[in-house]
Amino acid sequence: MLVQPLRSVDPRQIPAVCGVREHKVAVLLNANARRVDARLVKSLSHVVPAQDLFLSRSELDCRRIIQTVLERNYPMVLTGGGDGTFMGFVDEVFRQVDPRGRFAGGKAPRFGVLRLGTGNGLASYVNAGHGEEGILQDVVRTKAGEVQGLRRMDLLMVDGRRTQFAGLGVDGKLLNDYLWVKSTLARGMLRKMMTGPGGYFSAIALKTVPHYLVNPTWVECEVTNTSMSEAYRLGPDGQPVGEPIAPGETLFRGRLMMAAAATMPFYGYSFKMFPFAGQRRGMMHLRLGQVTATGVLTNLPKLWAGRWFPAGVHDFYVKEARIRLARPMPFQVGGDAAGYREEVTLAMAPEPVELLDFQGTAN
Repeated sequence: MLVQPLRSVDPRQIPAVCGVREHKVAVLLNANARRVDARLVKSLSHVVPAQDLFLSRSELDCRRIIQTVLERNYPMVLTGGGDGTFMGFVDEVFRQVDPRGRFAGGKAPRFGVLRLGTGNGLASYVNAGHGEEGILQDVVRTKAGEVQGLRRMDLLMVDGRRTQFAGLGVDGKLLNDYLWVKSTLARGMLRKMMTGPGGYFSAIALKTVPHYLVNPTWVECEVTNTSMSEAYRLGPDGQPVGEPIAPGETLFRGRLMMAAAATMPFYGYSFKMFPFAGQRRGMMHLRLGQVTATGVLTNLPKLWAGRWFPAGVHDFYVKEARIRLARPMPFQVGGDAAGYREEVTLAMAPEPVELLDFQGTAN
């Protein structure tokens, strides 16, 4: 791949902050991500010293880079390559500082997310800049210490892996269908239309809904509060309703088409699937769906904006839940397909991660 300068952005036009001590920041990029190309790397090299710019092409690269980051005590890390890239780096950091890790007792750095992925749910969550200029501005502002916003985000643990969301059923099918749309239809003149929000809408309209019009959508399910703390059923305003659900009690029993949980609101492209996520520290937003495919399609704009609360959508705050299904359903972890599962336990990770919010204030 030939290195060539950005056509739209001259890094020399990104304002430098004179007379201000630059902060020590590592920039970690997924070299396999579509938007991480030679042009972007060349532009970043104008604002990031070579020793602070890292490209990862494999899990082994990721492990080695994180070890270097911890050895050098970087207080701040910016990741580029999408939500999966971010979670891969974060998960490796916490593995390394775990009591059994190489850097046991060490402190995890703060993280920032550059808008370089496909869905960019986290980038939307932290108000990351758009386009090459926005990315460079975010890096320069971070190095200058100008980004004061900070978010404390809890994480889920699923099969020993940290993630911001996971789910069974229709949401797993939707994410798999979106990948199909990108790989099959996102070509030529349709590429831009089919790799953004239009890709999600197309996946729902062309694949997900038609599939469930002729195939079984529903499956018998039992969801149990397996934590040592009470869980809470939520109303449309996100406030607890009814009596708390004690440890060991059943949250739900019946037929449904989706069971998913998250610690942040967005799937990607500002799709606000979990409108109450992140509002109660130490608890996930668990969402169970008993709605029809045609109902989803009819109310898709409201669902996208986090404003659709029909009787068949059941929302909870819980610290740990076990989901048991009568038959296997599609499973996704952090937006990545993870096969089919009949039983899954979703739990809160023991530690949160601190995220830069490029437009907010500390919370």
